[in-house]
Amino acid sequence: MRIKRAFVFPENSFFLFGPRGTGKSTILKETFPDSLYIDLLKNEEFRVYSSYPEKIGEVVAANKDKKVIIVDEIQKVPDILSQIHLMMELYRDKLFIMTGSSARKLKKEGTNLLGGRAYKKTMHPFTASELGSEFNLEQALEFGLIPVVYDSNDKNEALNAYIDLYVREEVMMEGLTRNIGNFSRFLESVSFSHGAQLNISNIARDCQIERKTVESYINILEDLLLAHRVPVFTKKAQRHLSTHPKFYFFDTGLYRKLRPSGPLDNTGEIGGAALEGLVFQHLRAFLDHRSTDSKIYFWRTKSGNEVDFVVYGKDVFGSKKFCKPQTERF
Repeated sequence: MRIKRAFVFPENSFFLFGPRGTGKSTILKETFPDSLYIDLLKNEEFRVYSSYPEKIGEVVAANKDKKVIIVDEIQKVPDILSQIHLMMELYRDKLFIMTGSSARKLKKEGTNLLGGRAYKKTMHPFTASELGSEFNLEQALEFGLIPVVYDSNDKNEALNAYIDLYVREEVMMEGLTRNIGNFSRFLESVSFSHGAQLNISNIARDCQIERKTVESYINILEDLLLAHRVPVFTKKAQRHLSTHPKFYFFDTGLYRKLRPSGPLDNTGEIGGAALEGLVFQHLRAFLDHRSTDSKIYFWRTKSGNEVDFVVYGKDVFGSKKFCKPQTERF
């Protein structure tokens, strides 16, 4: 079944970021079927453009009839962005779209993000409003809403494959860590922090690795867009608040698959964290779909009083654009 995504395409050129499997390529191919499509995941195209980034200028010049140019997984060859910048000046009538499932190389190499000339958009897992009557809360809490998993007949195996192909393999391919065993233990340990305050020292002790290594692993998850830290809301009464951020995987299905469970586990605790994570991913999608600068925080005093989420920004829910009928249903 074709599911209509709650995604508004900008009129200008833009970056489309999002974890692997969230449907970036699918929606672009369906929306722009006549585009010039460059897929840097393909070995041949990766070899060509990594050795000769200027090639894209020649390809665009040879396809003057193509008004939309899509470069998929731009982080694979970040040097190509300089060439795209030049072409945006040269071909003002064309729309350039760059997708990415990792921001690590773009940040690490100080890559020119087109001087702010391209918008930044994000693709999220499915939301309840997108699925409509097909939304199943029990299923969402167990398997999450990543499109590549949701569309699978065997969601459990799809989640296993997702972790092996898109998480561990992505880390190895990018050369982000030399010890995949340590990283795998870290993934299991940090799953206990989903929906909770993040204590890096405790995770380091649990994995028997250095604290700075744990910090680097968390940064890897964030750069691969697989997890997020939610800061404490400190606009008021700062001296009485906790200081550790909370941690969430981008999709509750990923959390459920990574989180070890057995007969001694508290199923209510696991389910509660899953529900909180599901709300979090909906809030992120809600804000991104409406292109608001509002941020998500949490509020917790040292005595234990807590508000799970604080959405702070100008006209978060008060302006007309947040009161339309298509507001998220969850």
